[in-house]
Amino acid sequence: MIGNIWETLIIMPMLNSLLWIYSSLGNFAIAIILFTILVRLITHPLTVRQLKGAQAMQEMQKSKKWQDLQKKYKNDKQKLQQEQMKLYQEMGVNPLSSCLPTLIQFPIIIGLYQAIIRALAVTPLQMTGLFYYIYPFSNVSSALPIDSRFLWMDLSLPERLFIPGINFGFPILAVLVLVTTYFQSRLISPPAQPGEQGAQMTQMMNLYMPLFMGYLAYSFAAGLALYFITSNLVTILQYALMGRANWSNLLPSLGLKREG
Repeated sequence: MIGNIWETLIIMPMLNSLLWIYSSLGNFAIAIILFTILVRLITHPLTVRQLKGAQAMQEMQKSKKWQDLQKKYKNDKQKLQQEQMKLYQEMGVNPLSSCLPTLIQFPIIIGLYQAIIRALAVTPLQMTGLFYYIYPFSNVSSALPIDSRFLWMDLSLPERLFIPGINFGFPILAVLVLVTTYFQSRLISPPAQPGEQGAQMTQMMNLYMPLFMGYLAYSFAAGLALYFITSNLVTILQYALMGRANWSNLLPSLGLKREG
């Protein structure tokens, strides 16, 4: 039951939209890029809401009242949590407002990944499964199978750039995924306050997430890596246009201040 709902509401609309863009353009790499941008634009209100929630949490944590409560109940964690909840209500802060949009976007990201993988069907069995997800009224089936070649890569396979005279391939896309993921995670992280709860966890995530995403790009289809890169760049652009990119996390020596 849950599987049917997931396929009907998430995978099928995404897959058919992706295939429609491809059938219109004839280039699957460009279709992935445009579709990723479209999804990010549709979910932009969630990004804005997440930013507002995170900002409200930061303002509360910097408030004198919260700092006084921390000092007063530093040896009574349970009482501190109770007073924290009261302060949330008093200041109109929803502690879930900054993470709820991320939880909502998570199934969208998973669905997009599955849509790309299904669209890149190459074997007869995979093609049979792909036709199951195509709307009967759609004419995208005429564009199948997809031409997965783009530049030096096959988007259905892990990407490697082979240079004559060298017997191994360079994972260019995997490196780009690692770099752009690192830049994105650093730029969207708020400035950490000394002793702030969660600051160490954020630093660990900023270090390990790029490595994890780079590993996925190294191991899986190049089409997925292309999605990662596009999503990272669009996210950076979104935060920059909203004045929320924390450039000082990348260039602290220049003393750059976070805008907004």
